[in-house]
Amino acid sequence: MGAVEGDGMRVLVTGAGGTLGRAVLPRLRTDGFTVRAMSRRPRHDPAADWVVADLGTGAGLAGAVAGMDAVLHLASHAGGGARTHRVDVLGTRRLALAAASAGVGHLLYVSIVGVDRVPVPYYRHKLAAEQVLAAGPVPWTVLRATQFPAFLDRLLRATSRLGPVPGDPAVLAQPVDPHEVAVRLAERLGTGPLTGIEEYGGPQVLRFDEAVRAWRAARRSRRPLLPVRLPGRLGRELRAGGLTTSVTPTGRRTWAEYLADTYGGPDRR
Repeated sequence: MGAVEGDGMRVLVTGAGGTLGRAVLPRLRTDGFTVRAMSRRPRHDPAADWVVADLGTGAGLAGAVAGMDAVLHLASHAGGGARTHRVDVLGTRRLALAAASAGVGHLLYVSIVGVDRVPVPYYRHKLAAEQVLAAGPVPWTVLRATQFPAFLDRLLRATSRLGPVPGDPAVLAQPVDPHEVAVRLAERLGTGPLTGIEEYGGPQVLRFDEAVRAWRAARRSRRPLLPVRLPGRLGRELRAGGLTTSVTPTGRRTWAEYLADTYGGPDRR
């Protein structure tokens, strides 16, 4: 992945305070973009131009998109209930309409690999948001990324609090580093609207039991894997690689490298 030149392109980043947003903001500035960061609450950051706007109500959106050349839409409400519909689906529609009124030339939305295959309520809302953009008035791109390694790490820590690590050994995952996704997003902004969907994943497809073994070794943990076969369509899709992609190019940072950076190398005491 080569560097891109933003040439001063003015970009609004929604959800700028999240995991991906924290990787995206410095990447865009380094590449020469003029960045405006958006969040629901005021933030004080001398390195960024922060604005307050609420996708759930539309408050502040007109001012947030004013004068922008492109919008990088990262904001989301994970869950899958009414709040997710209000933010992810209706909020994306509000954002697209405001961007059209402001003359924005590109709306780039970050989604998740598998939203069209894996039957999870949250994913249905992400897919609906993609469809809003495809039917909307602003030239658009959707970039679907695979899961971040920190998400998998948090999942393993949360599910193993009582001892064993439960999970379906044959589920497939493909962790991708958010900083590499940020580079890809900068490239996509530089090349303009795709009017389509692009997928981007990590360098390795791992079985759940492989990921757990590496995680346990990095943490010096003796907690065993408790095999639990996921039932129904959800299990079938996850075992068939519903959260993975064969599209290239991919990121380069592996799960093992994430674990070494997070928990220390083999010589850690």
